[in-house]
Amino acid sequence: MAEHQPHAPPQQLQPRSHQVVKAATAVTAGGSLLVLSGLTLAGTVIALTVATPLLVIFSPVLVPAVFAVTLLTMGFLASGGFGLAAVTVLSWIYRYLTGKHPPGADQINHARMKLASKAREMKDRAEQFGQQHLNSGQQHQTS
Repeated sequence: MAEHQPHAPPQQLQPRSHQVVKAATAVTAGGSLLVLSGLTLAGTVIALTVATPLLVIFSPVLVPAVFAVTLLTMGFLASGGFGLAAVTVLSWIYRYLTGKHPPGADQINHARMKLASKAREMKDRAEQFGQQHLNSGQQHQTS
């Protein structure tokens, strides 16, 4: 009933040299990444110190340029998205009209049938109401 799972050897059974090698590897990797992180931070601060005066000098040109580029990019992305949506819808309609049964066609058919039955029901009610109105109008005229 109970499954036999192999037991992992306890940490104390490993030779001391393996533990020392693991610790040395971890310290070396961690130290290297820490040094790399510090160098990246220092480089970023130096680049920001050098670039800030240039950004202040050129900001009357850069800010409107960035704004225009952002608007253009958003416009192109929106245009592409709308175009893709239109092509997708036209492709779906083409498959639906040619009888290839695209995804969602059953729901469309069900909704169409439901709308048609409601339209027939409303037409019948309107005819009944019209008949009742005509009948009551004739009764008022004869009295």
